[in-house]
Amino acid sequence: MAYKWYFLRCQSGREKRIRDNAIHRIKIAGVDDVVAQVLMPFKIVQDMKRGKKRTVEEKLYPGYLMVQADLEGADETQINKARATLRGIDGLRDFLGTGGEPTPISEAEVTEILSLMTDSETRPQVTIGLSKGEQVKINTGPFDGFDGTVEEVNADKGTVRVIVTIFGRPTPVDLKYWEVDSVA
Repeated sequence: MAYKWYFLRCQSGREKRIRDNAIHRIKIAGVDDVVAQVLMPFKIVQDMKRGKKRTVEEKLYPGYLMVQADLEGADETQINKARATLRGIDGLRDFLGTGGEPTPISEAEVTEILSLMTDSETRPQVTIGLSKGEQVKINTGPFDGFDGTVEEVNADKGTVRVIVTIFGRPTPVDLKYWEVDSVA
C-alpha cells in the first residue's frame, strides 16, 4: 500500500474533537486500512497568562487536519467508503485539492511538519508576545516598577533587552520575558 498525506478541511476551533471523532468513525466503518492516521498538526509553546507560565498546543494549520491514506492503491469501494465516512463527520469538509480530487502533500512538507511537531514536544518554543520598540513595565527584581522600551527579543533564550532610563541615562537591562508586562 502506498500511503500519502493529505490535508482535510474542517471547522476551525474544533480540530481536536473532529480528529478524535474521525479516528473513531474510521475504525467503526472498517476503513482503517485505507486511512491509517488522522493528525492535528501542532507545536508546543510556552507563554505567560495572568503572570503564570503555561505550556499549550498551538495549531500549525487552523481549520485543517492531516490524513495519511491510500487513495490510489486500495480497493475502489473501500476508498469510496472511507471518503464517505470522512464526509459524514460533523464539522469535517473534504480533501484539499483541485477538481474534487485530493492532492497529496509532498514528502518534504510532511517531514518538515512532523519534525516540527516532535521538536516542539522535546523543546517547547517560547512565545514572548513582545516586539522591538514596545513600551513595557518591569514587574520583578531590582528594576521593579521601572518603565522601558524593548530593544531586542530573544525567543530562543526567553529573554528581552529593555532600555531603562536610570539617572537620566539609557541603560540596557536583560530580563526574562515574564519579568516584564506590556504597557499598551
